[in-house]
Amino acid sequence: MGAVAQAHTEDSSSVILAMDALIGMLTLMLVAVAGLSVLNTVVLDTRERGRDLGILKALGMTPRQSVAMVVTSVAGTGLLAGLVAVPAGVALHHGIIPLMGDGVGMNLPTAAVSVYDPQHLIPLALGGLAIAVAGGLLPASWAARTDTATALRSE
Repeated sequence: MGAVAQAHTEDSSSVILAMDALIGMLTLMLVAVAGLSVLNTVVLDTRERGRDLGILKALGMTPRQSVAMVVTSVAGTGLLAGLVAVPAGVALHHGIIPLMGDGVGMNLPTAAVSVYDPQHLIPLALGGLAIAVAGGLLPASWAARTDTATALRSE
């Protein structure tokens, strides 16, 4: 992730350190909420498709194939979300930051607005995929462990 911890020196401001810590905690909270949202959606989707999973298990689908089916159904959505959300977030950043500077009477230089390098955007886009897969693994394992008869009775 590129995070570096530094000792407090005369050059570093305690306000900047507090803001960095706050930004890190908010980021972790957003990732946790996103993962739990994916978990909730996949649980509902897996329960809704319980009979379909039971039929596939009756036809010979292995537990590993069940896990792969559930995770890949979520992975496509996560990848698409990452590919759409990252450019949208960068565009929103480029639109909002200059307005915030204008609101306090400052003209921000382009270096203050153009803070995202392409090599940082690719892991951010893949973050959507990672969150989707992580949120889908638990319901996928539940689907794989469900007995065929129990899955066929569900409706």
